[in-house]
Amino acid sequence: MSLRALAAQTIRQVVNDGKSLAELMPLAQQKFDDSRDKALLKEIVYGVLRHYRRLSALRDQLLSQKLKEPNGALGCLLVVGLYQLFYTRVPGHAAVAATVDGVDDINEPRARGLVNAILRRAQREGESRLSKIDRNWELLHSHPDWFIEALKQQDKSSVLAILEANNHPAPMTLRVNRRKLNRDAYLSKLNALGINATAHPEASDALTLQDPLDVNQLPGFADGEVSVQDAAAQLCADYLQLQPGLSVLDACAAPGGKTAHMLERENTLKVLALDNDATRLQRVQENLSRLQLHAELLCADAGDNKRWWNGKAFDRILLDAPCSGTGVIRRHPDIKWLRRERDIPALAATQLQLLNALWPTLADGGLLLYATCSALRAENADVVERFLAEQAHAKLLPLPGQRAGETGRVIRCGEQQMDGFYYALLQKI
Repeated sequence: MSLRALAAQTIRQVVNDGKSLAELMPLAQQKFDDSRDKALLKEIVYGVLRHYRRLSALRDQLLSQKLKEPNGALGCLLVVGLYQLFYTRVPGHAAVAATVDGVDDINEPRARGLVNAILRRAQREGESRLSKIDRNWELLHSHPDWFIEALKQQDKSSVLAILEANNHPAPMTLRVNRRKLNRDAYLSKLNALGINATAHPEASDALTLQDPLDVNQLPGFADGEVSVQDAAAQLCADYLQLQPGLSVLDACAAPGGKTAHMLERENTLKVLALDNDATRLQRVQENLSRLQLHAELLCADAGDNKRWWNGKAFDRILLDAPCSGTGVIRRHPDIKWLRRERDIPALAATQLQLLNALWPTLADGGLLLYATCSALRAENADVVERFLAEQAHAKLLPLPGQRAGETGRVIRCGEQQMDGFYYALLQKI
């Protein structure tokens, strides 16, 4: 199957069948040996999903007759062609030819003429048509209506910045292992190899690369000197106020980045890393092994403490709760089209249930850090405020960077180059 046809098939499986890129991309990329083909496939698939509404609107305008299945293979192949014409450096003639050739691989042999005509028409008329399409905010920024409306209800002033940040690829951010060396020393190593990076202004172990790299090109990666982790996620190690010898529960630990960071900061911690997915828990162990760190790992449901808790209270708990992932759309653009408005109440109910289940396992005076990578207040402040209303012995503590009037720390996607994230620090009193 040609690269363009495979890209179209992958996109169709996301928008039509509800499958995730995490499931689809490894299988799709395996079909190519050349790393350049793998990279181009990813660029097209991710790029189309970032701009799907805008490009679909253009496709529909260029067609003289609507497709029976706009999100079917042919409809997605047309959008693949349009993406190459308006978002990539692929020469126009090459983009058209390669996309037309993809028709044979999607069982639409009679559509070669249609695809060729639509893409050539796009070369002539596309820019003018896009200028009119872009008058519609939702189409220009290619997000679902319900999500845009939710952001407007929260804070109208931040909506545009979030939508724009979501449509740009995330930078590659590193976490330097301070047990091995400090951030300045590792930055010097990078500079000596001609790798440009900058120290993050808030996350004290974070370096942001100017250009992404394969991890195997990072000096000291195999030896545990550095890991890949967004700066927003790195803040949890600061917020938990770790001290030597404390007992810590990482309640939804996979893939283990935060578990590892806590131990890098304070390797005398007694950490229990809990996750209900055995396969993902194995990734926690792999991360810890590379970094030469140790934690107790347990496969269990954090929300059912009777099955796993031995009755000994924890000094610190990190609850990185399952959520909509709407704060990390720039990394996972399929979230735009997989997540539904109706999913949010159920997620919020699960988050509150987890908070209530974990609270009895926290020692008096102990701290619980609630975290999500959601951009939605319904999963963040609303959940915490409901919890505080029900728990008389819970107190919300202020966090660095917290804005006046906000419950917890809201990090908007793109803020200081970080992912969208939320933190609330709770103390048992």
